[in-house]
Amino acid sequence: MQFIDEARIYIKAGDGGNGAVSFRREKFIDRGGPDGGDGGDGGSIVFRSNSHLNTLLQFRFKRHFMADNGQNGKGRNKSGKTKDDLILQVPVGTQIFSEDGNLLIYDFTTDNQDFEMLKGGLGGLGNAHFKSSTNKSPRKRTEGEIGEEMNIALKLKLLSDAGLIGLPNVGKSTFLSMTSAAKPKIADYPFTTLKPGLGVVYVSDEEFVLADIPGLIAGAHEGSGLGDRFLKHIERCGVLLHIIDVTHEDVKQDYLTIRDELESYSPLLKEKTEIICLNKVDSVSEEELAEKMKILNNLTGQKIYPISGYTGNGIEIVLKKTLEAVKAWQNPEE
Repeated sequence: MQFIDEARIYIKAGDGGNGAVSFRREKFIDRGGPDGGDGGDGGSIVFRSNSHLNTLLQFRFKRHFMADNGQNGKGRNKSGKTKDDLILQVPVGTQIFSEDGNLLIYDFTTDNQDFEMLKGGLGGLGNAHFKSSTNKSPRKRTEGEIGEEMNIALKLKLLSDAGLIGLPNVGKSTFLSMTSAAKPKIADYPFTTLKPGLGVVYVSDEEFVLADIPGLIAGAHEGSGLGDRFLKHIERCGVLLHIIDVTHEDVKQDYLTIRDELESYSPLLKEKTEIICLNKVDSVSEEELAEKMKILNNLTGQKIYPISGYTGNGIEIVLKKTLEAVKAWQNPEE
């Protein structure tokens, strides 16, 4: 399945049906009165979040969505049928923006949220509504209202408790596959991960959702590499799990590159809890590991966690630390 996280679509609510002009024509009933029925209401456009969806793929090939028009009224006081709403299902984490993408209209953060985006047009009135003591045979009726219409932009930001960040090919996908049932693509070349992946991580009898964000490089916030296309998903994460490859010569620069990109994209990312891991420790000597841990510790003032995605060493400790940070993020007042 393709991962589509942005779409632009046209939506239109249904028009209301027209009211009818009609008069009773029945045998043995003299001078029958008006009996034109009202038009039915048009269907509205409603968006509904669905936790079983994880992509906006349905909006890639179909860009126009129109609700049904209400039926016209008929004689014998028969009202036209009001049409059902057109319900468009989107993944949890979807945001609805104005066409230019600048105005946020609605944000779906939980499952089964409904948002009526456009209201269907009201049905018109039949001539039976206009009968009076001075006008017993009115020929007046009203037309149904025109349903609202507009172009909108949909953007999906994955909802996860923690996000894996780091340069390409540092072992993020391996970490996700080791700690959850997710099966990301893993290979020995950069940009193996071309779309975000989600996995549920279990720690004892508790769990949290972990997202694997495609690797970033210098200039990503300006469009370099995979660009800023996936940086928006990091905004939804409560905790950042920063993976650094200990076999790289300059781990300090690796760390600063990612931090610069995050902070250049959004100042909000600067405030998120960060857990720093040195991965692939099975590939270096204890002396080299100790030296690079000291470099990062002096740079960040934080504890550095040595791990190996290949052997699994150190991962359980990191998961427990991540769970603690996630719970603190979810319950800031406790």
